[in-house]
Formats: sequence, structure tokens, C-alpha cells
Amino acid sequence: MTRFFAGVGTVMLVVCGVILAITFVERLPSNPTALSAITEAWVRLLEYVPLFLPLAVFMGTLFASYKLTKSSENIIVASAGLSPYQSAKPFLIGAALIGVIATTIINPYSVNLSSENISAENLKLVDESIWLRETSDNGTITLRAKDVRVVGKNLVFQDAIVFKQGKDFKLEESIEATKIKLSETGLDAADAKIWDITGTKRTASWHADTLLNPKTVLDRYLQPDQISFWNLPKFIEKMEKIGASVRGHWVQFWTLLFLPLTMIGMAALGVAFSQTRQRRNYSFGVKFSIGIITCFALYFLTNMFNALGATGALPTFLAVIAPPFIIIALAGVFISTFDTI
Repeated sequence: MTRFFAGVGTVMLVVCGVILAITFVERLPSNPTALSAITEAWVRLLEYVPLFLPLAVFMGTLFASYKLTKSSENIIVASAGLSPYQSAKPFLIGAALIGVIATTIINPYSVNLSSENISAENLKLVDESIWLRETSDNGTITLRAKDVRVVGKNLVFQDAIVFKQGKDFKLEESIEATKIKLSETGLDAADAKIWDITGTKRTASWHADTLLNPKTVLDRYLQPDQISFWNLPKFIEKMEKIGASVRGHWVQFWTLLFLPLTMIGMAALGVAFSQTRQRRNYSFGVKFSIGIITCFALYFLTNMFNALGATGALPTFLAVIAPPFIIIALAGVFISTFDTI
């Protein structure tokens, strides 16, 4: 198991280092200091971890098995009468532990960091804009903005315009401002351009009481991957009560819940590809290349099932649980076939 974690750790360090360096260079021009750029790059890196973690587990399994084969330890284990399934147990347990840590620790930590720097990239957009709408006894308020930032406990909408309608849905006012702040007390803007029902324009500070607040806005409009694993069940329950679509959130929840099973499947696949009876002339490069191609094919398969689950073509639970079982079944067939030759 030590060699397995060393193999996975080596792969993770290399991949994370490359991604961190590239992201840092990309973010450097848009940040005032190098420290803020590296901080933003670190947040982005954590968001990418779920994408390459299964590949890292697979590659780590291959590396660990390769070292065991070169040192003849695999031959000794096979001579002792242990089946491939028994010798693969440390890899599977290690992979499951990595999945548990990723779900319960890394995901909440990543979401907590990214929630401190919410932008339009994290929200569900319509026509590349952020739309908010609230209807109350006083009428309707509709807000459209190009971007949003978290400033303290408030949300600041940039390049925003607000339309106020009365109870009869007739337009009463339109407000345009470079920045409009949403706080617990409502919407506020300084130096706003205000047009009334007669078309008269004036520039003044503006305020509107709303039932919306920063927390409810983020809860309603955040993407599923911007919500912590621990908060997803209550969030889904709340969204279902108001009739919002939560299929994407269910897919995210089941994906995180069964991430250990996915890691086990990738480790089993790595064991299947690393099987050999040759200590020398071990075709590691060929198997590694074929394994990488297989991983990309499985990545496409997983995304396809997730898309079917998010659109309703498949039950969300089935869409998430099917790919890991397919991977484990394929790995089991490869291992059994090789063991019975």
C-alpha cells in the first residue's frame, strides 16, 4: 500500500504542478499581486482535482505494480498461492481511502475557498447574463447583470440594470448602475441612472427593499459543483420544496458519494493492465499507453452517463452508479482471463 500511495502521490504532484504553473501564468495579468494570482490558481487547481484524480489512481497503480514486478515481489506473491484479487486488496483499499478523503475533506475545502471569490463563471447564466427576479405584494423587481462578486457579506453586481414593475406589471422605473449591491437590507446603488414612467432621467443614489439576500441568491443560482458535499442533501431538499430543478445536484451528490467506488474501479483497472509473468522485457510503455487511452474512453463514458442523468434520460442514481460497476466488471474479466490462461 505504501508504494501505491507513493505512485499516486508522484502522479498528483506532477499533474498538480503543471496545472498550477499554467493557471498561475494565466491569472497573473488579471491580479494585482503574484500572491493573489497564486491563491486564485490554487483554488482553480482544487476544482480540477476530481477530473484527474481517477487517472492519477490508475497511473499510480500501474507505477506501483511495475516496481513490484521489477523487484520480483509480484512473482513471490503469486508463488505463495495468493490470487490476483488478494494481492490487489491493498490497492483497492488505498483507492477507496483516497475517494473518501476527496469527498469528505477536499471537496468541502475547495468549495469553501471558491465561495469566497464567486463570479459569473460560477453561476447559471442566461444569455451570458445573471438574472434575478422577485415578485411580492409591492410588485416585481427584475435585475440583470454581467458579473457578480462577493464583497464581505454582500454581493456586488456589475454593469447591472433593474426593472421595477407595479402590481399590474406595468413598468414603473428602470435603474442602471455600474455597481449594485445586494445586502440584508436590499438593493443599493450610488450614482445610478434612473428613468421613471414618463421617461425622465435623473442621477441619484437608489435603494429598494427586497426579500432577496446574498445567501438565498447563492443558494438558488450556484452550480452543483459549488456546493459542499455535506450541504448538498439539505440544499436539494430545500430546492425541491420550491419546485426548482435539482437533477444536476443529485448527479453531483451521487458522484461524490460513490467516488470511493470509482477509485476502486480505476485501481482494479490498473491491476488488470499491470498483469504480467515477465520480470524482464516488461512492456510497461505499451500497457501504459493503452491504459491512458482506455481512461479517456471511460471518462467520456462517465460524462455521457452523467449527461443522461442530468437531462432526465436516466435516473440520476443509475447514471452515476453504472460507470463504476462497468469499470469493475471489465477489470474483473481481464484479471480472470489472464489468471486462467
